[in-house]
Amino acid sequence: MGETIHGLGGVTIGIISDTHGVIHPGVAEVFANVDHIIHAGDVGGDDVIDALRRIAPLTFVRGNNDDTSGFDVVRVTLGDVRFLVTHILPRPSKPGKHVVRSLAKEKADVVVFGHSHLPHDEVVDGIRFFNPASAGPRRFDYPISVGLFVDGEMQHVALDERSVHALKTRMNQMR
Repeated sequence: MGETIHGLGGVTIGIISDTHGVIHPGVAEVFANVDHIIHAGDVGGDDVIDALRRIAPLTFVRGNNDDTSGFDVVRVTLGDVRFLVTHILPRPSKPGKHVVRSLAKEKADVVVFGHSHLPHDEVVDGIRFFNPASAGPRRFDYPISVGLFVDGEMQHVALDERSVHALKTRMNQMR
């Protein structure tokens, strides 16, 4: 897992990806006290965006299932932490050219990504790479989960009992 990231000053961030048009009932409860939400693509429609914006301010990127190439990059700085958000990375050890180019122009502390539906939390070359896994329809034996960034610590939160075990067995398989 990654290391503590300083500079948020008490800001809590909800991290979500791959909703594919579905807001799991547990998302509102887990994100009830967040100050900001980051969505890493494959949103699945404006209904999802509207629902998340009713919880907290939202930064999002569209994914390959949102009628885009899936290679968009969006940036947001929350506190002193610089986030780069993309949908398709594909791997922290070998990010896509769109991410490499963006990081060459401007550094980021955290890269949030989605697409794989696999949970990931790893520091590579001083950058934290975090995939919350999917919060949408179940796929294979993958977890249904989101991420929380609280007091400099990032964590995955399972949205159902089955996903507790799946988070453990599927973590960091994208090396």
